[in-house]
Amino acid sequence: MWSEGDVVVVRYVEPWGPISGFPVRVLRDDEDGIVLYLAPRSEVAWPYVDGRLVRDATLERRYTTEWSPGPHRWDDGWLLFVFPAGRAYGLWFFFGPDGTFGRWYVNLQAPYRRTPIGFDTRDHTLDLWTYPDGSHEWKDEDELAVAVRYGHHTAEDAAAFRAEGERVLAEWPFPTGWEVWRPDPSWPVPSLPDGWDRV
Repeated sequence: MWSEGDVVVVRYVEPWGPISGFPVRVLRDDEDGIVLYLAPRSEVAWPYVDGRLVRDATLERRYTTEWSPGPHRWDDGWLLFVFPAGRAYGLWFFFGPDGTFGRWYVNLQAPYRRTPIGFDTRDHTLDLWTYPDGSHEWKDEDELAVAVRYGHHTAEDAAAFRAEGERVLAEWPFPTGWEVWRPDPSWPVPSLPDGWDRV
């Protein structure tokens, strides 16, 4: 297991290889899961299609083309990843530039696996926004339908992703205590190591 303060890489991986990478600092790594910190102004890798950010491609093009990682700067405040061990989701905690906690993002994804440089997972397309007032909204249902149509996921996969999201809503693991966490201002911003996408 990694130690508190270690810098590692979280990668989102498709069958053809890594499509995104985040240089993060380990806050916790134990049998219950991992907690990781992405600093503001981090230079990350984001998925691209045809030389453009994946979100700028049509849904059809997105799911009939292999994605590749490209440069992107994380400028939206800071982010915490809280990934429970063995579960098919991760929580993304969004904090504003002034450190104010905003909301949780339930990123439905494969249970993380360890690599020599950090952790790998695969995105499951469907996601949830959840809010401190107890409300929620599903995200990317249309995208998941297109992903199934073109074989990026199977219909059985899509049903399992939805079921995992429903389990999270039923459990409602919020707040977690990490909402009041603050980073050490002396920490330098990590960067992706050379060859991060080939390990």
